[in-house]
Amino acid sequence: MPFILLIVIYLSFISLGLPDSLLGAAWPAMQSDLGTPVYAAGCISLIISCGTVISSLLADGLLRRFSCGIVSGCSVLLTAVGMYGFSAAESLRMLCLSAIPCGLGAGAVDAALNHYVAVHYPARHLLWLHCFWGIGCALSPVLMGAALQSGSGWQGGCRAVAMIQIVLTGMLFCALPLWRKTAVESEAQPHIPMRILLRMSGVPQTLLTVLCYAALESTAILWASSFCVQVRGMHPKTAAQAASLLFLGITAGRLLCGFLTRRFGTQCLIRAGLCGIACGLLLLILPLPAPAACAGLIILGTGCAPVSPCITHDTPVRFGKAYAQELIGMQTSAAYIGTSLMPPLFGLLTQCAGMEVLPLFLAMFLAMTALLTDPAVRAESCPIPSPDNQL
Repeated sequence: MPFILLIVIYLSFISLGLPDSLLGAAWPAMQSDLGTPVYAAGCISLIISCGTVISSLLADGLLRRFSCGIVSGCSVLLTAVGMYGFSAAESLRMLCLSAIPCGLGAGAVDAALNHYVAVHYPARHLLWLHCFWGIGCALSPVLMGAALQSGSGWQGGCRAVAMIQIVLTGMLFCALPLWRKTAVESEAQPHIPMRILLRMSGVPQTLLTVLCYAALESTAILWASSFCVQVRGMHPKTAAQAASLLFLGITAGRLLCGFLTRRFGTQCLIRAGLCGIACGLLLLILPLPAPAACAGLIILGTGCAPVSPCITHDTPVRFGKAYAQELIGMQTSAAYIGTSLMPPLFGLLTQCAGMEVLPLFLAMFLAMTALLTDPAVRAESCPIPSPDNQL
């Protein structure tokens, strides 16, 4: 039974990845059909991310009241509703309204499953969990490219993703007895106010690290397809499929890193990943032909692979299992704050600087992430202060 439950958890992360890459892959065609400005994609991304921040902050309370299985199933159902809304949208307003359930559905399941795997399994399982997120992210651009080529348009691509979400929702609700039999409901732990956790040494630096990395990853995900069209001259159909190379690198990299964690450790993998991101960005910066940009996206994705799951898995080790659920929820919120702010900001930046500055924009956040993960800069963790001592 525990093995079957682990498979269910893995598959749940496919549902988390499917919507994350869909907007970026579909946006060149969406923008042309609906006549919206290029930067409007950033506004839609902002709405999704704000919803995710809210739901991830509420995740601890939801998990104390409901099982992880119920929270996950309802969250995936919300994203399915949002995807169907996208497929029926005929204006920017409808896209923005459909973005609300997409965002609310993502945050709680992200925090819940990350916490459970980080606490109960070795680091390789968290990497493989995020590998399934990469599978979902890689699948969306492929489905969108196929829909555009078949003539069903971006609406058909959104409907296909919505149908997959419905199937995954049914799987999660059918698996509810597995959660009960294995007693994976959230363990009763004393609640520590966020203001106390933020005073713990190492927590602010970790949250800022997660924010900077998430800004890098989400901006690359949203604008990679547009970069391929506007800077490398690809057709929108080809660019949608080229963007999937980014997720192919993430997925393959996490699969490989899962086997390497025992030998090299999480910190070594984080440093190697940051070096890989730098190499991928270099290929995007240089004025090379389109195939070099495709190679750059693969290398960039491979470099991104170990960073987020390794940081998450280190949280119970650095700060203690008792409060890992709350801290991972805060990390999820910090990640989506970066996701909320930076892709729209870059969309506005393109109005005056052009899409050519995307690699340089990403390089700025790479430098900040590298600095914050440097042992000479990162503060070590210390025991969480007792709430009684704060009165």
